[in-house]
Amino acid sequence: MADPSRPVTGYPAPPYAQPYPANNGQPNGSYPNYPVYQRGPYNAYTARSAFVRRFVIAMVFLFVIIGSLLLMIWLILRPKIPDFRVDSVTVTNLNVSSSRQSLTGTWSVGYDVFNPNKKMTIEYDEIASSVFYRSGFISETRIPPFRQGKRVRSAVNATFSAANSFVDDWVARGINDDRAARGAVSFNIKLLARVQFRKGGWRLRRRLLRVLCRDVPVTISNNGTGTMTGGGRDCGVAV
Repeated sequence: MADPSRPVTGYPAPPYAQPYPANNGQPNGSYPNYPVYQRGPYNAYTARSAFVRRFVIAMVFLFVIIGSLLLMIWLILRPKIPDFRVDSVTVTNLNVSSSRQSLTGTWSVGYDVFNPNKKMTIEYDEIASSVFYRSGFISETRIPPFRQGKRVRSAVNATFSAANSFVDDWVARGINDDRAARGAVSFNIKLLARVQFRKGGWRLRRRLLRVLCRDVPVTISNNGTGTMTGGGRDCGVAV
């Protein structure tokens, strides 16, 4: 047995080896007031905003990709608008009354249409053509739809008719004055059509084609018949 009178040798016990006091030094039945951390309530508005931001970013990224692809296709194919010209105009039975502001006559117009594209065909639909004296409307007609292959030239005909149609006073007087002074009348001829450029199964969206042939001169005789003079007339074309 160890001698109780012998001094204790060795290192003292470290502080962390000492036992914790009961109740952490608090009186019996009491506990320390540690701070309590709680998770805040779920913020639905923040989550929804984050989803909207991600969705918008994804849509912008998608549109950029699609736009870049369409631009590349456009640059490769390089679609060109068709060329229009008026090759012939004939007028029959033209009779204009200034006193009654009425007009009767028949116009036959021959268009020459050329597709300059080497890689794309063009489809024409909902074609309407009209004839004017200056800005005064005279008559309108519809033209059957047609399709043009690559580098193809097509002849398109339109026939207009008016039977005692009402016209503005200045239109009737202007036509009669031109016939009396020059023996000829200049008409403006317009054409509108929905066109679509196609390359195999790929196609552009339909566009409105606007054609304007200005001041087409027609020599008219006393019996009301006439033909275009001065050769073919190029037309302005816009899409």
